[in-house]
Amino acid sequence: MDLTTLFKIHYGLFVLTTKDHKHNGCIVNTVTQLTDTPNRIAVTVNKKNLTCETALKTGIMNVNVLSEAAPFSVFERFGFKSGKDTNKFEGIDFDTTENGLAVLKDFVCAVICLEVESTLDLDTHILFVCKLSDAKVINDEEPMTYAYYHKNVKPKPQKKEKKSFVCKICGYVYEGEALPEDFICPWCKHGVADFEEQ
Repeated sequence: MDLTTLFKIHYGLFVLTTKDHKHNGCIVNTVTQLTDTPNRIAVTVNKKNLTCETALKTGIMNVNVLSEAAPFSVFERFGFKSGKDTNKFEGIDFDTTENGLAVLKDFVCAVICLEVESTLDLDTHILFVCKLSDAKVINDEEPMTYAYYHKNVKPKPQKKEKKSFVCKICGYVYEGEALPEDFICPWCKHGVADFEEQ
């Protein structure tokens, strides 16, 4: 089975924001409109993320639709760090919507405010089925797609003389003669199946 076939499915890239005792957010790529009467949106989030825990607890979330202008630093901040030990909103400008959740001032072309209607446990992830509470187009910039990110934003691995293995998902580079069979990427939490030798 060629699992790279799944890369042919079109995805966007988003910062999903929540708030309990602090603002938090994470990068997600699985946000889909399910129905239009009523408007329902599905969002899938990794269970290990504080954002997932907070959404389960509070029942609300904001989808910040990233624009093509978003630099890699946005993905480093919201995708490769944990809100459990980092304040992801420290030092950046953001507004809040009526539900009290963050919307980034930069690199976002729209925001969608959601209320959780139901959830489905998918082993490693939670699927949230949500209704819209508000939505706003911020500007007319093009939304970031996963393909655009891989082609134009994600840093390209640097060729080195040492043997290395690169995560196809986030670009993390593991250096060593062999990749341990149980190795988990420290950035995106994917296993060895998503690494390729450089």
